[in-house]
Amino acid sequence: MKSGILLLCLAAFAACHSPKADKRLAKAFKENKNGWVYVHLEGAPAVIGYQHGYLLANEIDTAMQATAYYLAHETKKDWAFYRACARNFLWDKLDREYKDEINGMVAGLQDKGLHYDSLDLTAYNATEELAFYYVPQLMDKVNPGSGNNKAPGNCSAFIATGSYTKDGKIVIGHNNWTEYIIGQHWNVIADIVPEKGNHIMMDCMPGFIHSGDDFVITGNGLLITETTITQFKGFDTAGIPEFERARKVAQYANSIDDAIAIFTKGNNGGYANDWLLGDTKTNEVAKLELGLKDYRVWRSKDTGMIGSNFPSDEKLIKEETTFNINDATTSPNARKRRMEQLVLVDMKGKLDAATGQQIEADHYDALDNITANNRCVICGHIDEDVKGCSEWDLAPYYPMGAVQGKVTTAALAGKMQFWAHMGHPCGEDFIGEKFYKAHPEYAWQSKYLKDMKAWPWTLFTATAPAQP
Repeated sequence: MKSGILLLCLAAFAACHSPKADKRLAKAFKENKNGWVYVHLEGAPAVIGYQHGYLLANEIDTAMQATAYYLAHETKKDWAFYRACARNFLWDKLDREYKDEINGMVAGLQDKGLHYDSLDLTAYNATEELAFYYVPQLMDKVNPGSGNNKAPGNCSAFIATGSYTKDGKIVIGHNNWTEYIIGQHWNVIADIVPEKGNHIMMDCMPGFIHSGDDFVITGNGLLITETTITQFKGFDTAGIPEFERARKVAQYANSIDDAIAIFTKGNNGGYANDWLLGDTKTNEVAKLELGLKDYRVWRSKDTGMIGSNFPSDEKLIKEETTFNINDATTSPNARKRRMEQLVLVDMKGKLDAATGQQIEADHYDALDNITANNRCVICGHIDEDVKGCSEWDLAPYYPMGAVQGKVTTAALAGKMQFWAHMGHPCGEDFIGEKFYKAHPEYAWQSKYLKDMKAWPWTLFTATAPAQP
């Protein structure tokens, strides 16, 4: 009898002192839903970080392992190199609150037995700007002309308002194109109530303090997305990391002007994008094309704007890219043609959440006027049929394409809601065994990439802040 009481007492003691009982977790929770991991985080920076690291420890560990493995193969730089970048020119540029959030995440991970540190998390958050902007620049310094300046030409997006939408209010959509080995992990819906600033809901990779691909709605009515400027060249190690600037816009911008000011201040050129911005308070939308040396803004209360990795400003194109605006066979230009047809013509005055989902799932190749699975359609499938579309630097087949999609409207965003689809927005699954059998040269990815299932469109709603 005494031994039973002792066991009960020990169990009670363990429960009281278990990390699960940590008061930092009181306002946080996660749930799995249709391929997504929804996580609610709330509190001071270190608390939000701890919640994130503890609740998503397994997801962070798996995603970081896959990322390090992929980067070592594709950039020929090991994880020690990326950690050194974080130590040498990233960490000291971060504001105190984001250092605290990252350190909190480290504490949460360590409480789950995972021994990552702040340099790991910083390098991981900066994956895009380091691998595809800094590394090519470094290569050019060692061997002029050797750097691959073909920064990622991925993602398709639109934003529209006024006569272009069904109710005259803003509609915004985005699908994420990336390598499946990475993109399968872009499956977190982060609902963040920070101690200061805006309530944020965004998609992201587990362990990211920013969205990364980007799709964000905020409690004060800002809507944010982007597509990269492909074939861009430029990076400034003295600047502020892009991932911090993107997070600050989401958390602290109260207007389109605020967003532009934050993005451009201390700009390091990393992850150069065409940012599509909307303010539901004014019903205005804007496109910020942000390079390193150059940027330009277009804005209107009656327009449709698109992104598919093409730059538009002549000065930026000439000074900071090698992009050929006249080559119709490239994926950015082919998708531009199709997006313009859909957003500006076919669906003008009809755009809403449902038609936005149709756009994200579209498979029409406007280059050759056929329905296809290739890199020139909005719902890209580079792992399948390449018929009807060429490209300037990719092999005919590669396991990448549209890995997920998101759409929202002003009405939905006012309730902190958006629709999200994990996997190809068209609903087609990627089956690794079938692909590797046909293309054994990519079997090295099978260590971390098995299958990528397409789930149904799902409506996510942010959780109201907990009472003090």
